[in-house]
Amino acid sequence: MSRKVGVVRFPGTNCDMDVWEAVKATGLEPQWLWHKDRTETKGLAAIVIPGGFSYGDYLRCGALAAKAPAMASVREFAQGGGPILGICNGFQILCESGLLPGALVRNHNRRFIDQWVELRLHQVCRRFGPESGGVKARLPVAHGEGRYHVDAETRKKLEDRGQIWWTYLEDINGSVGQIAGVMNENRNVAGLMPHPERAMAAWMGGTDGRSFFSTLL
Repeated sequence: MSRKVGVVRFPGTNCDMDVWEAVKATGLEPQWLWHKDRTETKGLAAIVIPGGFSYGDYLRCGALAAKAPAMASVREFAQGGGPILGICNGFQILCESGLLPGALVRNHNRRFIDQWVELRLHQVCRRFGPESGGVKARLPVAHGEGRYHVDAETRKKLEDRGQIWWTYLEDINGSVGQIAGVMNENRNVAGLMPHPERAMAAWMGGTDGRSFFSTLL
C-alpha cells in the first residue's frame, strides 16, 4: 500500500509545512500538489488540503482555490474513493468545491478565534481519525470564518446519513449544531475546522491530532 500523501499548496496556504511534518511524523511520505497543476493521484494514499488564507481569502474563503486546476485532480481522486481531508481553509475549499455540503461563514462574534477546544466524535471517517465512536479530542482552532452553516433540510440529511463527523462540546463560533467537521456520503472526503497537525506532540499542547494521520497506515 502506498505511503504517499499529497499536500495541496495554494497562494496564501500557511499550514502546509505543519501538515507536511505531521504526515512525516506518522511514517507517511508527503508530496506537494501545486495549485496550478493537474496531478496524477492514483499512487497516493490520501490528499490533505491544509489551512491558511488561499488567495488571500478574496471573494470568499476558499472560493478562488476551488477553481484551481489542482482541484480537478482532487475531485477525480474523491470520485475514485480516495481519502481527502480538508483542514480549516481546506474545509472551506471542499465546501466551495461542492465536495462537501454547507458553507463556512463569519464567526458569530465577528472575531478571529485562536484557542484549544474540546470535540466529540459522532461518526467514524473511513480513513482519518479515531476508529470508534464516542471519542473526545482536544485540538486547537484558528479561524475567523469557521461557523458551519446548512439549512434545516440539509442538516437533517447529514444527521440521517451519519455525515456529521465532529462537534464542539461548547458553542465557540455559532456553527449549526456545534458542528466542527463533516463528511460526504461515502465518508472518504472530510472537512475539519480544528487543526490536528498542531496537536502532534506534548510540547505542542496535546497529541490528539496524531490519529488523524496515523490511521492512514
